[in-house]
Amino acid sequence: MSQTKTADKEQPLIAHLIELRQRVMRIVLFVLVIFAGLFYFANDLYAYLSAPLTALLPEGTSMIATDVTSPFFAPFKLALVLAVFIGIPYILHQIWSFIAPGLYENEKHLAVPLLISSIFLFYAGIAFAYFVVFPLVFGFFTSVGPENVAVMTDISSYLNFVLKLFFAFGVVFEIPIATLLLIWSGATTAQSLGEKRAYVIVGCFVVGMLLTPPDIISQSLLALPMWLLFEVGLIMGRIFVRNTDEEEFEDEFSAAEAEDEANRSGSEETDSSAKR
Repeated sequence: MSQTKTADKEQPLIAHLIELRQRVMRIVLFVLVIFAGLFYFANDLYAYLSAPLTALLPEGTSMIATDVTSPFFAPFKLALVLAVFIGIPYILHQIWSFIAPGLYENEKHLAVPLLISSIFLFYAGIAFAYFVVFPLVFGFFTSVGPENVAVMTDISSYLNFVLKLFFAFGVVFEIPIATLLLIWSGATTAQSLGEKRAYVIVGCFVVGMLLTPPDIISQSLLALPMWLLFEVGLIMGRIFVRNTDEEEFEDEFSAAEAEDEANRSGSEETDSSAKR
């Protein structure tokens, strides 16, 4: 008897673990399929990725490979990471499908726009890094070196550098979503965050200093968007909280009206029974 009860209790957990394993396998398979399609163009993709730097190198110089395996593994790593970046919508969809059954309807209505917005903002951060930050940062680094030093960057070092910036800017551009979630969850309020704006600005520059190369240009290019995105999150939080309060007020008002109507109907029935 006890074994039957134990099996009944463990079955839902086992079912969740099986579903989780299936979704992880789907994610891995999806990423591998994308990687297989990209690997043939790995060298071309690396050439496109290194274009912001190679366009600024002195004439007669080029990037170099200081490791014997770098000419193969650097494009290989790029294709694999790019496959993960491209597969982010599908990855988040699988995660969402796994956790959605445990959410309330109002949470689902909020989570879907936030999920779509987070994907868009992550890609926007990567695009901002490539088209805006890279030309300025590489232009600065290639122009301040000593005249007797030839700038010939190692391809693996360059790849690690740009992937770090891609990830940093992709995550930083999620600040509006994080701010909105903090306000929505009740952990803080838009007014409280607005009063701490000065500390937030200082924190943005500290984070920019830690995540970017040691120059004021790249630090500012990360800190300023962080601050602007924080302001966007505050605006979204104020609008969302106001709409939520209005909906709650309307629900309470409708419930009060329904209760009054029920009381009125009950009173009328009591009066009619007394007259009879």
